[in-house]
Amino acid sequence: MEEMMNKFFESVGSFFGGGDQIPWCDRDVILGCEREVAEANKGDSEEHKSESIMRLSWALVHSRQPEDVQRGIAMLEASLANTNSPLHEREKLYLLAVGYYRTDDYSKSRNLLDQCLEIAPDWRQALSLKKIVEDQIAKDGFIGIGLTASAIGLIAGGIVAALVRR
Repeated sequence: MEEMMNKFFESVGSFFGGGDQIPWCDRDVILGCEREVAEANKGDSEEHKSESIMRLSWALVHSRQPEDVQRGIAMLEASLANTNSPLHEREKLYLLAVGYYRTDDYSKSRNLLDQCLEIAPDWRQALSLKKIVEDQIAKDGFIGIGLTASAIGLIAGGIVAALVRR
């Protein structure tokens, strides 16, 4: 019985706590990537510049700081139009999906993951993130339904109390 109770509380805790497996990135890593981009802009090949910008974008969308995530999203959206290879497009779409997930824009994240999976239907990373996003959408729906039901209950209780007092 105790084991069942522990499982119940663990599932409730993970439901409300999130618990995704997407890594976070520290500010030090971001600063290192920014230095790498600055050095690459001093004359390296276009391929090296592009790779260092992708690493910086990855670091930014995996940051705990909302302004970093927004900056990463902006960089990826700006570079998406210049993408020639389906592999690079897939990577950028995935990173955009991570960024939008981090900013709680789950529907945008899911749409980007769908585009990503059109390019590579069996890509495990994208499939895993899509499940996390869909679980979050469902959780938000349950919370919304609960809040709505509570509000309706309070209103109905207030009406009944007012009628009883008359």
